[in-house]
Amino acid sequence: MYTNEYAKFQQVAVTAAQAAGQLIEQAFTKDKNIEFKGKLDLVTATDKDCELIIFNSIREAFPEHKFIGEEGSAAQGFTSHLTDAPTWMVDPLDGTTNFVHRFPFVCTSIALVIGKEIVVGVVYNPIMKELFTAIKGQGAFLNGQPIRVSTKTQLDQALLATEVGVSRDTEVMDAIFDRIRSVTSRMRSIRCSGACALNLCSVACGRIDAMYEVGFGGCWDCAAGALMVTEAGGEMLDPSGGPFDIMARRVLGANAHLGKPVAAIIAGCKSSNKEPQPLRQ
Repeated sequence: MYTNEYAKFQQVAVTAAQAAGQLIEQAFTKDKNIEFKGKLDLVTATDKDCELIIFNSIREAFPEHKFIGEEGSAAQGFTSHLTDAPTWMVDPLDGTTNFVHRFPFVCTSIALVIGKEIVVGVVYNPIMKELFTAIKGQGAFLNGQPIRVSTKTQLDQALLATEVGVSRDTEVMDAIFDRIRSVTSRMRSIRCSGACALNLCSVACGRIDAMYEVGFGGCWDCAAGALMVTEAGGEMLDPSGGPFDIMARRVLGANAHLGKPVAAIIAGCKSSNKEPQPLRQ
């Protein structure tokens, strides 16, 4: 496909993300109707309303395209398997717990994958009014301005982002906090924003020097942000140091210098077989 086709795909995604963002912004300070997918894994009516807006907008424009989304089901035309066909990966509201608590790190994340490569990414935080966009081979942008990853080369001068997730299994938590302790001891500090997509965008625009996460919800959490990182000059890896796999629920995004050093630290940490394992070596 040609680049101008990607631009059309991106414009539809931007329009859909902004429409969903209006719903998020309107509901942000109000009481939420909360449901539970797990003990700590929340979903709200706004998640579902945003997904419907995004799904309908994209389906109307590109009826032959496939979807993988957080709230969607097979009955809605969603698939759980990635093929070479054009496939949209949609998280209508990344950071639902933040949204419920009125913590402003929430976003809509939309990516298009063709031939198993991410070619379009849109991440929109309507509370902070930040729109991140990227097209494969054309760079990454924040509110229309080009962005680049940081130039930090030393771990002890770098800021890291990660998350503790929703599992409270003792073995899993031991692995999570062993990684946090080991990595943080070598770096300047650590941040947990509560949104994988925004952590990746923070790497892309140089606010954060590296991020990793193991066991997040699915490909919809990381697809758009991963494109932001690579188009901004950064590197995507599996936290083990191997190749990044969009379907593995494992991610490490960093500037051009720190990915391998962070992965080397993680490799020496505890792990749990209850966590997602690398799909590619």
